[in-house]
Amino acid sequence: MSKLVLLRHGQSQWNLENRFTGWVDVDLTDRGEAEAVRGGELLKAAGVRFDRVYTSVLKRANRTADMALAAAGQGDLPMIKDWRLNERHYGGLTGLNKAETAQKHGDEQVTIWRRSYDVPPPPMARGGEYDFHADPLYAGSDIPDTESLKTTLDRVQPYWDAEIAPRLKAGETVLVAAHGNSLRAIVKLLFNVADNDIVGIEIPTGNPLLIELDDGLRPVSARYLDTERAAPLPPL
Repeated sequence: MSKLVLLRHGQSQWNLENRFTGWVDVDLTDRGEAEAVRGGELLKAAGVRFDRVYTSVLKRANRTADMALAAAGQGDLPMIKDWRLNERHYGGLTGLNKAETAQKHGDEQVTIWRRSYDVPPPPMARGGEYDFHADPLYAGSDIPDTESLKTTLDRVQPYWDAEIAPRLKAGETVLVAAHGNSLRAIVKLLFNVADNDIVGIEIPTGNPLLIELDDGLRPVSARYLDTERAAPLPPL
């Protein structure tokens, strides 16, 4: 039996400002740092020791992993970073305030962009402030201009299948420190959540989700370590 911990980064500055963040490389707030440390303390108290750590290329996830591992007494573990674990790409909504966007386009349209499974926001224009095609982090990669949760899953799953799943099948204990939507994609895979249901699954910031998996990588148990901030989980 193997163990997997999914850890959403702590609160970021744009979480605080209620902006569509996506791939913009914003940092943690003081609260986000505290959430990361608390997550590590809970992992230490639960006796979880990792063999391998995966994260996105974005600093809010990287720093959350660093701070959590340090608090857990495992700060010497190297991190494997890949953009395919990035947050969902919010396209032309990137950087916009969510409340102001709802006033401009209507609550119903913004809810569709944010919460539907397969309807992406408008694509990001090339050459704008948040165009990531010239970013060295993505050199040589075929990156999107916008994503739905479905297309986020489409780029998370091949990475999961090729890199993470084999480690778990070998019996390793793995930490994936990433983002609300990339982790939601993994939850959909593991728990076989229906398309219409996955958009309602919330991943709390900085709260480790400990999942025990059988040899076929089917969950046999799952729980958030911070029970006071736990969110409902799909049935096993």
